[in-house]
Amino acid sequence: MGYFNQLNKFLTQAKTENLKTKHFLSEYLGTKVKVSFGQGNIARIPWISFLIEPNTTSKGIYPVYLYYKEFDILILAYGVSETNEPEMEWDIKNKKTINEYFIKNYNQKPDRYGTSFVFKVYNLLESLNKNLIEQDLEQIIEQYKHAKIKSLRNVKPVMKNSVAFSVLEFIQDCKKSGLLYSDKLITRFISSLLTKPFVILTGLSGSGKTKLAQAFVQWICQEENQYRIIPVGADWTNREPLLGYPNALKPEEYVKPDNGVIDLIMQANSNPELPHFLILDEMNLSHVERYFADFLSVMESNEEIPLFAEGTVENGVPSKLKVPSNLFIIGTVNIDETTNMFSPKVLDRANTIEFRINHNEMKGFLAAANILNMKALLGKGANMAQDFITLSTNKSFTTNDRDEINKTLLNFFGELQKTGAEFGYRSATEILRLINQLSTLNNELRSSEKIDIAIMQKLLPKLHGSRRKLAPILETLGGFCVKDSKTVLDKFRKEDFDFTNEEVLYPLSLEKIARMYKGAIDNGFASYAEA
Repeated sequence: MGYFNQLNKFLTQAKTENLKTKHFLSEYLGTKVKVSFGQGNIARIPWISFLIEPNTTSKGIYPVYLYYKEFDILILAYGVSETNEPEMEWDIKNKKTINEYFIKNYNQKPDRYGTSFVFKVYNLLESLNKNLIEQDLEQIIEQYKHAKIKSLRNVKPVMKNSVAFSVLEFIQDCKKSGLLYSDKLITRFISSLLTKPFVILTGLSGSGKTKLAQAFVQWICQEENQYRIIPVGADWTNREPLLGYPNALKPEEYVKPDNGVIDLIMQANSNPELPHFLILDEMNLSHVERYFADFLSVMESNEEIPLFAEGTVENGVPSKLKVPSNLFIIGTVNIDETTNMFSPKVLDRANTIEFRINHNEMKGFLAAANILNMKALLGKGANMAQDFITLSTNKSFTTNDRDEINKTLLNFFGELQKTGAEFGYRSATEILRLINQLSTLNNELRSSEKIDIAIMQKLLPKLHGSRRKLAPILETLGGFCVKDSKTVLDKFRKEDFDFTNEEVLYPLSLEKIARMYKGAIDNGFASYAEA
């Protein structure tokens, strides 16, 4: 049948914003074909890879078409993983890397895939020769089938140039790209991901929630297919938008969602040494418990999500889907009249980070406002990805200042119990792990700062109720956050109170409690999300 028509279709679509790929062939000349125009964002370099197991685009070698849109050239390349040392090697002579080709012809290196080798370059300003295209592709696939196995074949692949994870490097790269976040906020975000791979970012619309998630995944991922950014729809009433469904008209086929979530999970299972990210944007536009229930369940049980009866489907989708520990889920949340509240079941399984902008932060932004350069982040931290995974497997509890931590947690437990919002063993365990991860990323944080972060992210999110129910509890909780609790009501009532002064033990938590208290007094009701 040939591949020329498929290639023309690929080049035409690459000039649009259409990211869908289901209409392309999935197999060709004994290889599995993967097409990518980007995941969530339009790729700068769309590609088509031809794979034979056990090779994948992040682990192995493979023939690949790379469309460098900026230069209007198509390269058929001897593809080599940028992330892991392959167990196979190309048997070719006179190797020329794509880096070498670009330096010679454009006096610069390409954005991506520079270590792969050039097989043929096609100038798209000229018409493609159908016979030549078919002949070249057949030739490189034939070479691929006879690639050599290295002596490494029984050795676990290791990431190239792997180095220790550094939150400081990400902070510095964010600033260079024009993203303005406090160092502490970034440390909280990454520590939360390392504690448990489910984080909720909530707060003011336009405060940078999605941008922080996007910045981190682009920074630490080597390839775009390691993450998906999925906008949640208000019509998501069941699991089908994320997990698909069996085709009733063709029982042998399972219909995967176009957003690629199933492919992402399958790839994460196949590449446990690499982090993968699912970003659910505006997660509460629909009821989370309706479309996300399967994920919430397996987070704790470590079971698999059943998709269909085993042996009934033949299109490559497993009957049960395991959600691996290297898949990190980030949900962004806006609170307004169009959204839905989260249940305690959801909040209990996540770290919740609130985004707010104070006067000084807005003043600094207006003074230094510039155009964001997200491209500056691409792949900068990819050599730290393996250590990031290693850190995420550390389930140790904190060992420092345990007496102070335990006393504070018991104080909060007693008061939260009065409203039915007390925490269980799971939350207590995750608080101790969060504090340990905060210490690992930044050993200069004081014990009180780490406790403050834990209270804000794990204990306060479950608080909601009427003025009569909440006001007395909030007064007492506020008292726990200061050295002298006798004057805590005055602190709640002062509009210009400085929450960072030396008599405040836990400024993040006290400021939040004060806002919730004011909301309860003014409106008769308050919750973490609405305060």
